[in-house]
Amino acid sequence: MTQTAFSTTDWVREHTEQILAQGTTAGIGESDERTKNRPIVLFTVTGAKTGLKRYVPLMRVEHNGHYAMIGSTGGAPKDPAWVANLRANPTVSVQDGDRVFEGTARQVVGAERETWWQRGVEAYPHYTTLQSLTERKIPVFVVE
Repeated sequence: MTQTAFSTTDWVREHTEQILAQGTTAGIGESDERTKNRPIVLFTVTGAKTGLKRYVPLMRVEHNGHYAMIGSTGGAPKDPAWVANLRANPTVSVQDGDRVFEGTARQVVGAERETWWQRGVEAYPHYTTLQSLTERKIPVFVVE
């Protein structure tokens, strides 16, 4: 059985533990100022180097059954570690509410990225601020 690793960031790990304990993402993040009171989705990715499963709770950005994974990392200068993991292993597990399914992530660019970026900003307006804090273009992946 493959081990699953939690985030080393306390509040992110706490959200993940709540989701696993409750069996749903419902209500997680919706009363937390760090997530601006917005819903989240729990993604599970595979580590590029370790092969460990890694939990990645992110803001809920959904359109027609497809989900965006936006690598903002609070506006940090580097991409989150899960970006390299997705590039190496694009198979992802998605949990939205109590629904769990597998999908394949692909990085979107150009007009498609801009469409998904706008959907992200609609779901979580703070992404605009986070982009202004970094010189890198925040990566966007779509899970289908």
